[in-house]
Amino acid sequence: MLASGNNSLHPVSFILLGIPGLENYQFGIAFPLCAMYLVAIVGNVIVLHIVRTDHTLHEPMYLFLAMLAVTDLALSSSTQPKMLAILWFHAHEIEYHACLIQVFFIHAFSSVESGLLMAMALDRYVAICFPLHHSTVLTPAVVGKLGAAVMMRGLLWVSPFCFMVSRMPFCTNRVIPQSYCEHMAVLKLVCADTRVNRAYGLFVAFSVAVFDIIVISISYVMILRTVLKLPSEEARLKAFGTCASHICVILALYIPALFTFLTHRFGHHVPRVVHVMFANLYLLVPPMLNPIIYAVRTKQIRDRVIQGCCGKDP
Repeated sequence: MLASGNNSLHPVSFILLGIPGLENYQFGIAFPLCAMYLVAIVGNVIVLHIVRTDHTLHEPMYLFLAMLAVTDLALSSSTQPKMLAILWFHAHEIEYHACLIQVFFIHAFSSVESGLLMAMALDRYVAICFPLHHSTVLTPAVVGKLGAAVMMRGLLWVSPFCFMVSRMPFCTNRVIPQSYCEHMAVLKLVCADTRVNRAYGLFVAFSVAVFDIIVISISYVMILRTVLKLPSEEARLKAFGTCASHICVILALYIPALFTFLTHRFGHHVPRVVHVMFANLYLLVPPMLNPIIYAVRTKQIRDRVIQGCCGKDP
């Protein structure tokens, strides 16, 4: 069924297939996905609680970590409840505007997550290369402004996705062969010239990812140069240790994101089931791994988790 308005014709709803090719296994696949989602929710809520209640952690690194936890909660919760409803209860239909909202949340918060990783790299650069000036350069006000700038970039860059798509006519086919609404998947259902939309999508993807990766790379090259000049091996290991968790988080985000992006546009010979599974994991694995990595690698977070679990002082 199609609904008309504002000179455009759009369906009342779309049909999300879930995981095409694995229809007979979708019910069982939902259990590990649900477990990963619960770990993401619990882990990020714990990180938020620790940073909020412990005033000694109101430093740039932990404030950025709290922002990252909020972003992970929003990113995973924008897709996982509907995905589990599809896999368990065959609730394949999603309302048109709900689909566009999902597109907005997925791309906006993916941009925010990338921007926060960039900001965290800058924090590590200042902390290691200019330790005496760290507290004066990255004040709480500066951290707040960086977080706000990253959020505004995500909102302003992604908003045109939904606006442009909402003004275009759709074909009668309303089936999306995956578990959630994503910009390129929705765009394939449009019955009009989508070159401008595709070009803008590529511009946003490359402008966000390339800029953030360049800043992260330069930051870590400068960090590496500084660390290698340290006279003490113990000091070098300590400096590397402070960066290890951040590097793991960066890899957890960018590797599946890059694979998903490239296969969606150029990987026509990649089996659909492989693409769909990677697309699902791309939005679930980073939010799940981030609190685990920081809980294991960051002594302050780890000590407070142990203290909360065991009721003992670290």
